[in-house]
Amino acid sequence: MALTVNVTAAVRVLVPLLPVTAAAVLLGGCVAPAPRAAPPAATPAVSPAAAGRAAGELEEDYRNVIRDVLPSVVQIEAGQGIGSGVVWDERGHIVTNAHVVGGERSFRVTVATGEEVLAARLVSSYPEQDLAVIRLDAPPPGLKPARFGDSSKVEVGQIVLAMGSPLGLSGSVTQGIVSATGRTVSEGGAGGGTGATIGNMVQTSAAINPGNSGGALVNLAGEVVGIPTLAATEPGMSGGPAPGIGFAIPSSMVRTIADQIVRTGRVTHSGRAALGIAGRTVLDDDYRPAGVAIAEVARGGAAADAGLRAGDIITRVGDTDITTITSLLEALASAKPGDRVPVTYLRDGRRGTVTVTLGEM
Repeated sequence: MALTVNVTAAVRVLVPLLPVTAAAVLLGGCVAPAPRAAPPAATPAVSPAAAGRAAGELEEDYRNVIRDVLPSVVQIEAGQGIGSGVVWDERGHIVTNAHVVGGERSFRVTVATGEEVLAARLVSSYPEQDLAVIRLDAPPPGLKPARFGDSSKVEVGQIVLAMGSPLGLSGSVTQGIVSATGRTVSEGGAGGGTGATIGNMVQTSAAINPGNSGGALVNLAGEVVGIPTLAATEPGMSGGPAPGIGFAIPSSMVRTIADQIVRTGRVTHSGRAALGIAGRTVLDDDYRPAGVAIAEVARGGAAADAGLRAGDIITRVGDTDITTITSLLEALASAKPGDRVPVTYLRDGRRGTVTVTLGEM
């Protein structure tokens, strides 16, 4: 299932550094020659044989991880779309993206080896976090659940593998590193996207292509540390893909959401902060986004308890300026229920600030 996200930060063009030739300028007069610096200590050379052994050991690590995890990654056909999924348990539960299942309720699931095509049905979808769980009607013997790791221990530079069905090529594997952690990304609602704003995502250089969504981002210990979900697009390339910039939902959030769906059939505690309002972006006199006007305040919600009311225009939450609905959602995505944050607003042209104890979505 194809899904891309526009990265709002400007893309910088890097100019290669050219070698600079330094010319010696001689000044009149004689000076004593500077003492020669001691030659640098020689760096021990790595023999081709040692380098070959190191490469061979890394390749063997890759093969071991792929043999261990790939049987737990499936291809999901949802209507006319194709995405990926990860086996959650031996009872046939499979976790994937909400935008992969879309509005469908029945699916065809193909295991990584392509030997079996199985029927599955939707258990529940949670578009707010772009996660869903489906279940096989008749789980085959030996169905192998994946091991989900602790995404809080993921570090920049860590080698990861992305497994899934890019462009319908089931059982495909790409390799990269963790490029960044803690990203907050807003999906586009077009092209099947849920429009969700997701916090604490893992950014990776492993290739994420249409069909990878819902698959597995795996460390070299064979643990799933994220669910590949988004591929960035570069505005300067007519919305084309920006190579090496993909995003995965962290495994800690996947466990939180999937476990509730499997146990109760729905999400009861999202772990996501909420203000308890309905709002819309407002524009200033120059037609620029200037804040979020509160259209409705939920009774008993965080905003109502703090004294905010319909008609107020939110301009800042914590240390973040608020200009649009998206910027408000991104500010809340990095917070937790129960956090106390200052909220600045305009009411009848006057500025005010209240401290809001955030609720839960």
